[in-house]
Amino acid sequence: MEEQLDELKKVMKDTKSKDSKKASEHKTRIIAITSGKGGVGKTNIAVNMAIAYAQLGKKVILIDGDLGMANVNVLLNVVPKYNLLQVINKQKTMQEIILETEFGIKFIAGANGFSKIANLSVSELEYFANQFSSLGNADIIIIDTGAGIANNVLQFVAAADEVYVVTTPEPTAITDAYGIIKIITTEIVDREINIQLLVNRVHSADEGKRISERIINIVAQFLNYKVNYVGFIYEDPVIQASVIRQKPFIVVNPTSKPSTCIKHIVGRIEKTDVANNEGVSSFLRKFLGVKK
Repeated sequence: MEEQLDELKKVMKDTKSKDSKKASEHKTRIIAITSGKGGVGKTNIAVNMAIAYAQLGKKVILIDGDLGMANVNVLLNVVPKYNLLQVINKQKTMQEIILETEFGIKFIAGANGFSKIANLSVSELEYFANQFSSLGNADIIIIDTGAGIANNVLQFVAAADEVYVVTTPEPTAITDAYGIIKIITTEIVDREINIQLLVNRVHSADEGKRISERIINIVAQFLNYKVNYVGFIYEDPVIQASVIRQKPFIVVNPTSKPSTCIKHIVGRIEKTDVANNEGVSSFLRKFLGVKK
């Protein structure tokens, strides 16, 4: 086990050294968007947030990390020919599987076999690490994780710079949001996770604030953990209409209430610094469980 850990550290050190020459000044912000249950609009938020960043002039890569029910491609109306599994199997390079979209963002499709990464040989791991490091020229990487507490979800969450937990005013969604926060804060014990709360499908700003305060106070009381409120998104028919059209609502109706909310949230995020952010190399070390 110690020998394998030493090999992993060497891989990451070499990867970081190669990457630092071409991107020493570039810091990629890596965001994971997750939820305690499905059906709360997590993927829709990830897609529209990515486009909002692109509209600010950022280089954005959206990764579908929902390995069981991947559907980012449906909202983007694209059909990926390749996904991360081909990279893991050394059949394709990362650049060969990235899809350009009409919305100004790049997209990488996930793979059900992504869990195989835990059992990669050193040579396979080195290949994957080198390939993933090629994403280091992006300004923003947004990962749409699966809902719930699967191991791959926690891997993405543990490695990201920021984690946005999406909930709605429904009692079951509130309960599940607390549940996923509890799992994150108790299972990932070797690092502080920057958790932000986002309330979707509200009918007023007051409702969003009330729901967030309830969850934040419960988390503080029972878990002794600080969670921040990043904002809310209005319930609006434009969202369902955009899903049917397979076009993000920020594109279909950029002046709608949900679009304005997304832009405000992204603007708020941009005003905050990422503490100790080392970009893609740091993400890889944490994702693979390799400490500095």
